[in-house]
Amino acid sequence: MSAQPENIAAPLLSIDHLSVRFGETLAVDDVTLAIGRGERVALVGESGSGKTVTALAVLRLLQDAQVSGTIRLDGNDLLAKSERAMRGLRGSDIAMIFQEPMTALNPLYTIGEQIAETIMLHDGVPKKEAYEQAVGLLERTGIAEARRRVSNYPHQLSGGQRQRVMIAMALACRPRLLLADEPTTALDVTIRGQIVDLLLELQREEAQRRGMSVLLITHDLNLVRRFAQRVAVMEKGRLVESGSVEQIFEAPQHSYTQRLIASRPERNVLPVLPIAPVLLQAKDVIVDFSTRLPGFRGWWRKGRYRAVNDASISVRQGETLGIVGESGSGKTTLAMALLGLQRTAGGVVEFQGRPIASYQGRDKLSLRSHLQVVFQDPFSSLSPRQTIERIVGEGLALHRPDLSGDERRKRIVGVLREVGLDRTALQRYPHEFSGGQRQRIAIARTLVLEPRVIVLDEPTSALDVSIQQQVLRLLTDLQRKYNLGYVFISHDLAVIGAMAHRVVVMQSGAIVEAGEISSIFDKPSHPYTQKLLKAAFMR
Repeated sequence: MSAQPENIAAPLLSIDHLSVRFGETLAVDDVTLAIGRGERVALVGESGSGKTVTALAVLRLLQDAQVSGTIRLDGNDLLAKSERAMRGLRGSDIAMIFQEPMTALNPLYTIGEQIAETIMLHDGVPKKEAYEQAVGLLERTGIAEARRRVSNYPHQLSGGQRQRVMIAMALACRPRLLLADEPTTALDVTIRGQIVDLLLELQREEAQRRGMSVLLITHDLNLVRRFAQRVAVMEKGRLVESGSVEQIFEAPQHSYTQRLIASRPERNVLPVLPIAPVLLQAKDVIVDFSTRLPGFRGWWRKGRYRAVNDASISVRQGETLGIVGESGSGKTTLAMALLGLQRTAGGVVEFQGRPIASYQGRDKLSLRSHLQVVFQDPFSSLSPRQTIERIVGEGLALHRPDLSGDERRKRIVGVLREVGLDRTALQRYPHEFSGGQRQRIAIARTLVLEPRVIVLDEPTSALDVSIQQQVLRLLTDLQRKYNLGYVFISHDLAVIGAMAHRVVVMQSGAIVEAGEISSIFDKPSHPYTQKLLKAAFMR
């Protein structure tokens, strides 16, 4: 199916009959797509539908793939160019905002060095000037204290902050074509609006000079409505429908498009029993980090940054506690303290009434099996060198050495079935699965140890809306079946509204509001909570 409207006589990007095959797997099947100069096109579809593979084919970043068809940028065939020529185009003429920033950023260099390198390489400006431009780009993408943050390494930033760094790096050289793969995935609702406005501003500015176009890959349908001019819908590698934003949203023709637009988080949680015991509790928890502060005459001095300040929460059996707040507000840091993975400077964390700091030896090993976590980025949290059987069974080997090999495999197969995967997954590797499937594997890895509490750190942030709905339904079913306690961290307030019994709102490390989900969402009292709800289009 063609996604080239009649008014594009000479498009900036022209993809004709593109097919991409990995061995026996056909990832992209005869896709034809055109993007005009200065046009914004959104590519939507489920995980594994071929959206990202299509974008990577444009950049010639696919390894071990058989690619056929043609891809032309301003009439030039990209598939016919040498690798050296493509290196010159990447970053300057074509830039990409990747979906998973932690795997795209180099952990050995500061974010300032990485942004400045792009500017120096393509624009030829001096290092000092490139660093000043890097600071300016970070400020424009919403990172507070950009001059201090420019010296941070990727692991020192939150997920949302790393995503903003990726956006700054992609925009550094003002490319003619911007491939944005889930550019707002890890961003808070307030920052998301700023980023969309920024992309629109830069795109319109550049469109007048160079005709910058944007191919937006996203599962955020609100973002598509606000940003795109045209929409192309992919399913199982094929382009099934395309048209204007108004046409696709108001009168979708294909059954898959109709199902995609109708996907919304559904609330189907059971009330918590009044007699349900408290499983996990934090009392006045404080977490500090050492940092560098500007000192006298350009010298640096040691300082302390308070990431969590006097936080007190509790989670009961069968209850979901939602934690919301902007990136850097302390949500994940508090979660790591709850798990005993982050040292605290004050307060106490208790599991079943006992301080977790008092657990030692075999008791501590048992505690680890009862407190589990599902991370935001399933790709970086799953070892690429291990099969799914080894990944899911690793915890069993440590916590249940009494099980035989057959007993362990039986339990692994059982838990994979619980999350919607079959035994054919056992000998496969993480890269062979879509994002939604990898998140199911991450859930299976925690579930196999029969935990009491699971910390879910943005478990659906990188998923399409239809897959997100399936994962949320899975989590709800598992909670009902095993009476699990959840600590659910998310910037998506619609997801929190569907899953949580109670919610706490964090700002700058402090809990500014807490209560039952209905009271917080219907009658928020704190100005910050009101701002979050307004930004999420919920008020």
